[in-house]
Amino acid sequence: MSLEAAYAQCRRLNAHHGKTFYLATLLLPADRRPAVHALYGFARLADEVVDSPGSAPARELDELERQLKAALTGVVEHPVLAALADTVARYGIEHTLFEDFLASMRMDLHQREYATYAELRAYMRGSAEVIGLQMLPVLGVVAEGAEPYAAALGEAFQLTNFLRDVAEDLDRGRVYLPADELAAFGVDRALLEWCRASGRRDRRVRAALAHLAARTRAVYRTAALGIPLLAPESRPCVSVAFTLYQGILDELAARDYDVFGPRAVVPTSRRLAVALPGLVRALLSR
Repeated sequence: MSLEAAYAQCRRLNAHHGKTFYLATLLLPADRRPAVHALYGFARLADEVVDSPGSAPARELDELERQLKAALTGVVEHPVLAALADTVARYGIEHTLFEDFLASMRMDLHQREYATYAELRAYMRGSAEVIGLQMLPVLGVVAEGAEPYAAALGEAFQLTNFLRDVAEDLDRGRVYLPADELAAFGVDRALLEWCRASGRRDRRVRAALAHLAARTRAVYRTAALGIPLLAPESRPCVSVAFTLYQGILDELAARDYDVFGPRAVVPTSRRLAVALPGLVRALLSR
């Protein structure tokens, strides 16, 4: 398969599985989009290994890591890895970021809950923060010091997903909400599982999720400080992704944090209302 076809496969993965993120990538200059798709494609490969029932995920992750290391030395066995290796070389992305990512993916194989936010953050270092750091060389910067904000944006996006996907994660046997903070509101795994099984709501769960959403918004406020440090041509993309992901929190609040019903999504009309002005700004910045 040609490198062009490999990048095209990554783009299809992004378009199919990451609709909000993919919409934001359309605001990037055309020459930078393939690299973002490649980074997404690799993360998706690992996600599918971890979340596929009935497989041997530990061995599959080991094999994925072996193939990744081979690809980074020029021996390619998978089209997504071909695109990724080209992106890593082109933009000088640190190899250790992918090692950290796979380490967190391995945590998903045995760790089903997190006692504290500090424990959860240790997981998110590899599962979310490094994604922001991988993206930074592709987006470009105009000043030093963008790394903590890029990491914070990755964290904010993942915290948003954790809140939205409580029911889906429970179905996989996982809870990505700090147990001590849930307990402060009288919530534990058993109560979450009861809500999931019965379809009924509980005011204690609602209060706990509202608290966690407020903390997530604080992480977004920190991440926002890094947007002006990005290259001007990349800011519209990140600004749109920033707004749309925060919009998921708005949707959760609008339904009073009922995370056991239909999945919270930002309506298409709002996505377009946010993205179209961003596209205009992107075109003007080029």
